[in-house]
Amino acid sequence: MSVFKLSWKYLIDRPLNTILNVLLLALGLSIITVLLLVEEQFENKVNRDAAGIDMVIGAKGSPLQLVLSSVYHVDFPTGNIPLKEAQKVSRNRLIKNAIPMALGDNYEGFRIVGSNHDYLNIYQAELIDGKKWEKPFEVVVGSKVAKAKGFKVGDTFIGAHGIEAASHQHDQHAFQVVGILAPSNNVLDQLIVTSVESVWYAHDEEIGSEKLENQVNATGFPESDETRELTTVLIAYRSPMAAIQLPRMINGRTTLQAASPTFEMSRLFELLGIGVVVMKGLALLIIFIAGLGIFIALYNSMKERKYDLAVMRAIGAAKSQLFLLILSEGIILTFLGAIGGLILGHFFLLLIVITNEQGLVAGLNAITFTDKEWWVIVYALMVGVLASIIPAWNAYKEDIAGQLSK
Repeated sequence: MSVFKLSWKYLIDRPLNTILNVLLLALGLSIITVLLLVEEQFENKVNRDAAGIDMVIGAKGSPLQLVLSSVYHVDFPTGNIPLKEAQKVSRNRLIKNAIPMALGDNYEGFRIVGSNHDYLNIYQAELIDGKKWEKPFEVVVGSKVAKAKGFKVGDTFIGAHGIEAASHQHDQHAFQVVGILAPSNNVLDQLIVTSVESVWYAHDEEIGSEKLENQVNATGFPESDETRELTTVLIAYRSPMAAIQLPRMINGRTTLQAASPTFEMSRLFELLGIGVVVMKGLALLIIFIAGLGIFIALYNSMKERKYDLAVMRAIGAAKSQLFLLILSEGIILTFLGAIGGLILGHFFLLLIVITNEQGLVAGLNAITFTDKEWWVIVYALMVGVLASIIPAWNAYKEDIAGQLSK
């Protein structure tokens, strides 16, 4: 019988101790696995969702809240801004492109975003069915929205005021699905996108038939003879100089607020970094306790098996084989704990994603594996070696004659 088979026999002979040590180690490694997955995917998702957006213009308030609500659609908007003032600021020569947005409505928790076709072009969005909106109350829906609600081209629904599911419905006119977006692995997947005019008309008390037949602007700012408002404007710079001059000019000389997605998300990562460090510390503590438990289990097991080990030596087993026997038990325990930790980590992330259909975590993938996860296995095996090295050495130097004489 090989050393590993014999080690396995010893482990399954004590199922409760083996299961406890494996579960404790798996718990600590699962926390590290979740942190690794979230850290890598979250940063990639944040960068993808903000691609092509250099600055956000909106109402005065928290710049982080402005960025989260306008770019990532996970917070309440800071308020509305006058259409005319937004148009005036957007004519600045340092601005390459300005995309207006009207926010504040939802359909069963999925946000309705009023904008133009340029917003879809930022993410190079493609349609798998239908077309882009051309008239008021026509919408295209993201892939996750279509899947969750079973939308097909031609379906209609009633939007609701606010960004939460349980809110007052705008039942004056139904939205019609005219296009379904292909999966893009960015924020578009969980949005319902339409024209700015559609959001305006949804809040009007009366909607004239001529408005419903009008073509909406596919690019640029919408036109209106009435006093209208936007929620935010997404800006792309024409040159690097704009990053220095524009925010200072807008924040200091207008009633509007300018915020940089890159800067605000960097601040957010710094704040979240403290929590990540605490979680990693907790995980390492659990792993240390698990390693200590493995050490105690192997040490006590070796003391109980001194006679067995002496008999093995008497019938021809080498000292090195006894050393490898105890060492392999620690390696097997930690390897099982590592595999269990990886599986638990992906399972925990899957639960997080399933329970959060909208928001930043909705775009995370629990099935994706990263290169860093291999280090989880390596780290676990190192814990196993360290926990079993002393019991293995004691087995190596055991006095056969003295033990058999007893």
